Amino acid sequence: MAETITLTGADGFEFSAYHEPAFTPHKGGVIVLQEIFGIDRHVRADVERWAKMGYEAIAPSLFDRRERNFTAAHDPEGLQAGLAHARATPLDQALSDIAACRDFLGKHGGKVHVVGYCYGGSLAWLAAAKVEGLAACSSYYGSLVQANAGLKPLCPVIVHLGRTDPGIPADEVAAALAAENPDVPVYIYEGAGHGFNNESPERYNAEAADLARHRTLELFDKA
Repeated sequence: MAETITLTGADGFEFSAYHEPAFTPHKGGVIVLQEIFGIDRHVRADVERWAKMGYEAIAPSLFDRRERNFTAAHDPEGLQAGLAHARATPLDQALSDIAACRDFLGKHGGKVHVVGYCYGGSLAWLAAAKVEGLAACSSYYGSLVQANAGLKPLCPVIVHLGRTDPGIPADEVAAALAAENPDVPVYIYEGAGHGFNNESPERYNAEAADLARHRTLELFDKA
């Protein structure tokens, strides 16, 4: 049964995380990294999906130091609130909280993987290069990937981008990664925009979401 638990970061701060044990025989762990909107119903649904696929899943509340249990609507006000929290949250702090999730899941056996969306997609790419002990990472439409394309992942990574994403130039990101990390697969989904995995009506693209999840599951199962 899913529940909100408390973990302790490297700085001693106690942050919340949405956690669900694996539904089927335990295959390992997945850290689910949020969009800027916090641990909303879409993140919780994604945690449940990974649990149903055999992975104990946990989504850390990365903005807790600024606002406990933050969630925001997918509207201009929510966007601005989420962006403010993301910009004011040091990347090293977020990566440290990801490491705390890694340690928590690692105690229960199996390999630990990371999947992240939007803000979390950027963090997934950074974690692949900066957080030791992860088995695989799947990064969805992270705006910081292109600027950090030169980082060298410590584990297998795949990157997902929407062709019609107005804020992330898919071909430019793919070219930057091909130049610096040619072994990293970059998948561009035609007809899909930013947030295509999120089931909000204005962003969801079922075909792209299903294919990207299949590729991510295949990566995690083989890692």
